[in-house]
Amino acid sequence: MIENNELAMNMQSQLSFEQFRKEVLSDFRLACISREVSLLGRREVLTGKAKFGIFGDGKEIAQIAMAKYFKPGDFRSGYYRDQTFAFASGIATVEQFFSQLYADPDINHDPFSAGRQMNSHFSTSNIDMEGNWLNLASMKNSAADMAPTAAQMPRALGLAYASKLFREVPELQQYEHLSRNGNEVCFATIGDASTSEGHFWETMNAAGVLQVPLVVFVWDDGYGISVPKKYQTTKGSISAALEGFRKTENTNGFEIYNVKGWDYAGLCETFEEGIRKARETHVPVLFHVEEITQPQGHSTSGSHERYKSRERLAWEKDFDCNRKMRQWLLENALADDAALQQIEAEAKIIAQEGRRNAWNKYIAPIKDQVQLFLERCQVILDEGRGDVAYVSQLMEEIAANREPQRRDILKSAFGIIFRHPRNFSAGLDEMQSYYDNLLLQEKENYNTFLHATGANSALEVAEVPAEYAEDAQLLNGYEILNKYFDQLFSYHPLVFAFGEDVGKIGDVNQGFAGLQQKHGKERISDTGIRELTIMGQGIGMALRGLRPIAEIQYLDYMLYGLQPLSDDVASLQYRTKGTQFCPIIVRTRGHRLEGIWHSGSPMGMIINSLRGMHICVPRNMVQAAGMYNTLLQAHEPAIVIESLNGYRLKERLPENLKEFTVPLGIPEVLHKGSDITIVSYGSTLRIIEEAMQSLDQQGISCELIDVQTLLPFDIHHSIVESLKKTNRILFVDEDVPGSGTAFMFQHVMEKQGGYRYLDVAPRTLAAQPHRPAYGTDGDYFSKPNVEDVVKVVLEMIRE
Repeated sequence: MIENNELAMNMQSQLSFEQFRKEVLSDFRLACISREVSLLGRREVLTGKAKFGIFGDGKEIAQIAMAKYFKPGDFRSGYYRDQTFAFASGIATVEQFFSQLYADPDINHDPFSAGRQMNSHFSTSNIDMEGNWLNLASMKNSAADMAPTAAQMPRALGLAYASKLFREVPELQQYEHLSRNGNEVCFATIGDASTSEGHFWETMNAAGVLQVPLVVFVWDDGYGISVPKKYQTTKGSISAALEGFRKTENTNGFEIYNVKGWDYAGLCETFEEGIRKARETHVPVLFHVEEITQPQGHSTSGSHERYKSRERLAWEKDFDCNRKMRQWLLENALADDAALQQIEAEAKIIAQEGRRNAWNKYIAPIKDQVQLFLERCQVILDEGRGDVAYVSQLMEEIAANREPQRRDILKSAFGIIFRHPRNFSAGLDEMQSYYDNLLLQEKENYNTFLHATGANSALEVAEVPAEYAEDAQLLNGYEILNKYFDQLFSYHPLVFAFGEDVGKIGDVNQGFAGLQQKHGKERISDTGIRELTIMGQGIGMALRGLRPIAEIQYLDYMLYGLQPLSDDVASLQYRTKGTQFCPIIVRTRGHRLEGIWHSGSPMGMIINSLRGMHICVPRNMVQAAGMYNTLLQAHEPAIVIESLNGYRLKERLPENLKEFTVPLGIPEVLHKGSDITIVSYGSTLRIIEEAMQSLDQQGISCELIDVQTLLPFDIHHSIVESLKKTNRILFVDEDVPGSGTAFMFQHVMEKQGGYRYLDVAPRTLAAQPHRPAYGTDGDYFSKPNVEDVVKVVLEMIRE
């Protein structure tokens, strides 16, 4: 490492001394501002203006140094202590930081989450409302932050992997708004204790294998909340534990650097070298940033004095990065004490001004609503009717509340309405109207954008029916998919497919057979056995404008990749209020094979943990192809679950294989009937169709409906129209009792009001409450079979 004076001399070769001095003092100024923001933020929480705070104090200098090398086109995948980096890179302002701390629901005030995420959770837009990708190559980008520890790591792999593809795939060179020859680096930040998570290790291994420009910054403050790192990490050092990952001559792996978090000069030099290497060579890099401090402890939920010794606290005070930089400035005659005191005083003013502006913007519309509420209360008082004392009491309480919440107004308005009968007076009617409008407005603030709207929405894709020639080929299902994927990859250069056994052998069911050889190893590729980071690989690619089809080999293995889909993808559009999109398509297969681990149908788990994604359950491979076409015309995430036992069933080949679309959320009536409505999806439909042959012999007419997608579910309420005709309904699926069937039951009975049209009690028919046993008999006794369907229908008909 070069000495401080040597750094100054080297930089003078590019900048004059005065320019260098100006830049260094500007960095110190920003460090002081960020520290004041942390101090003020904690105070706002402890005084009740904000609910919770977690801050980046102690990391200011290191984050300013790293921001120097964060260029347009780069992506950040960080965690909740990166506020200084956000300020230094221009991703966030002080005022926006406080707006998020106050949970301001105005997207113009908190552009990262519109008050839906806690503080220091940053993001940048990637697609506009017209469905156009922004010029990501000219922007400094940030994936939307999450709180689950290490959850930022899997997608960081994908963000970096996209650069590899943009550099190595000739067809991508035309997309200059998405990348400049793959020169973009992904900056991933993580706390030292969180490196104990499996997410971190799987990501590091995958990045080392793939050789992608991922730069990982590990902030090491010695603790995981209260637990010292000797209880967290082998050898008490993540860089020592990762030594076997270090890249050597003729091997893959990582470059590993150690640097002190308070050493401004060393940080600048080390970061410049490592990030340049990652950018130019695509070798991943890990920076172990040691001797970081936490001046205010972990968060506003507790005090670090409870678990740190006096000696440790004294050391942290001496090695505070801002204090050490101040000493460095004085020692190198870059400023005198008076100048630094002035900078520190100005920093306090700037932080206070940002806090004040954010609070005023947050509270102003609430106070306007308070005034409107009081005016309506006064009308009721002037009428002199009803519980005047109660209304007066509420008025006084609301007027005296210096920091009212939106809920306070709604609760008070509801209380008045509840105490008085409808049409009691004109004033009460006006209060009712005010309450209804305000509730609708706040639902817009807090309950919107779970899914995309407009041009980005898969629900807006026009239906194009499949067309068949009279002599259409009859092919196995997997052959249909193979022809479809061949056409897709021939005309859509942004589509990539990858997963376990997807590349060379063309996936375990041959959907991609021979296509890697035709379209290239980058377009259709194999991965290691690592479902978590297969999902992360797809997430990062999708955030950067590519259209990944990320494969989970069997639906049973979805558990390994569920966390990033649930916490990241499914909530993304909601938690950014529709400003960031991740159109990943997860391809998998399930239902009815043999044994516990290859016949799963955990639909209840999937639909309840992935609200915000589309869940497609095609009954055959033609339907699957149509769903892929629909999804690729929109910018929403989805899972397509192909039927395991359908790959060798014969299907007719459509003429318009690459054009036809299957609309989402619209069930299809497969067989019309008049006695009972049976609702199901996927492989189970074939069981029901076989049962219907026996029932038909008994003169029982069944209407069979394929829901096609579970999310969305029957958006036009067509199932209840069938129920109006038959007055009986049976829901069938392969999940455990109370899962997929209960989901469908609730939608039709409750949301569609189907209970009004019943002649007999509705039924659900599901699998046994255990995993399916191995073998043909195991399947028969574990999941619904033909005889089960026949028996339940007969019971309902005879009832």
